[in-house]
Formats: sequence, C-alpha cells, structure tokens
Amino acid sequence: MNLSTLKRPQGMITEPKRLGRGPGSGLGKTAGKGHKGHNARSGGGVKPDFEGGQMPLKRRMPKYGFVNPNHIKYQVINVKVLNEFSDNEEVSVEKMIEKGMVKGNKPVVVLANGEINKKLTVYAHRFSKGAKQKIEAAGGRVEVIQVVR
Repeated sequence: MNLSTLKRPQGMITEPKRLGRGPGSGLGKTAGKGHKGHNARSGGGVKPDFEGGQMPLKRRMPKYGFVNPNHIKYQVINVKVLNEFSDNEEVSVEKMIEKGMVKGNKPVVVLANGEINKKLTVYAHRFSKGAKQKIEAAGGRVEVIQVVR
C-alpha cells in the first residue's frame, strides 16, 4: 500500500447547497428560509438559550446566599507536617513552598491536626488556637504575617 494510491470513499465530499439559483433547483426564491419571519431575515434566529418566550431555566433557578468580596481563601497546613523541618529552624512560607507543602499564591493557615515534637519558629498568615498552643508547648514560637491583598 502506498499513500499515493489511497482514494477517498465514495460520497465523502459533497457539493455545497447552492441557494437561490432559480425554481428548478428546489432552493430558489426564499432559499430554504420560508416566507418572512424572524429566521428569514438577515441576522435573524434565536439565541441558544431562548425557550420560546417561556421564563428561561437560568432565570427560574433560585439564587442562594451572599458572596463576600473580602473573603480570604487560606491554604491549610497541619502541625504534624511541620515535623519535616529540623529542630530550631525558622519555618517561613517560602520554605514551605520549596518543600511543596503549599503553593505560592494564597495565604497560609496552620491548624492543630497532629502532634509536633520540634522547637520551631513558624511564620504564617494565621494560626488556630490549638496550633499556637502545640507549637509553643514544644518550645517553639509563632509569628503572624500580614495578609497582602
């Protein structure tokens, strides 16, 4: 078999419809658009979501709640994960990013899930009460960073 010997199957390519070419063509005069009406006009037709004048589905659905424009989405990191760092180390958000614990585009909150057994100075944007207690009980320190918007 050779690429130069390949042929398209019969009927694969069809001639385009030639609209408005006289009554003998079957598509003369109104060119398949019928008489007058919205769809007969240039630029006519309805939007994809038009439901014939009935109240559209997207307007019938209820709208819930309130979206606070000032809401801050935090990345969560648990206290047990901080055990990966060595003793007496300063743990900044940049070091957490380097280790792949968090991504660099959102503020970080430290939660109290798990135990910590190393003395660390942890810098983050927010700490839960339990996380603060656990870090300080292990001999460490917490430093709150200001959230930049």
